[in-house]
Amino acid sequence: MARVPFHYVDLRAFSYETEDEARVEAALRTFLPEEFEVERAESRGHHGDRIVVRSARVERADDVRHVLAQVAAAPDYDRIFDELDDRITDNCELFLRFDKQAAFRGEVSLGSGITFRAKVEAYPAKREAALENARDALDAVRDETEHGRD
Repeated sequence: MARVPFHYVDLRAFSYETEDEARVEAALRTFLPEEFEVERAESRGHHGDRIVVRSARVERADDVRHVLAQVAAAPDYDRIFDELDDRITDNCELFLRFDKQAAFRGEVSLGSGITFRAKVEAYPAKREAALENARDALDAVRDETEHGRD
């Protein structure tokens, strides 16, 4: 895939007081290229409990391609692809949620715990154009992944 029609991909996971912060970061890293910087921000919950937010913004084309390859390798890829129409907003953003526990084990699976938000390139900036670009990109990265060219 020569061109990646995404401006960026944001990944985010919360580490609650009962969770091991390092494990949550490891889960997030399942999607990221090696040595990629993960940001850390502390917050407080409604009852004063500590919440650590781990996040990464992926902007370079090769890095975005890497993240998309992880998504394309997911066992529920067909479901993701089939639901694209419901997952792209009028602001040309693609939203997915992945299972944090599965990601900690190195697996990519739809679920809860990790939020994936990607800004899809579309000119003009219309949902339909973003949907077509996202479909083409995910199809292309899936083909590359299946043929071992990741």
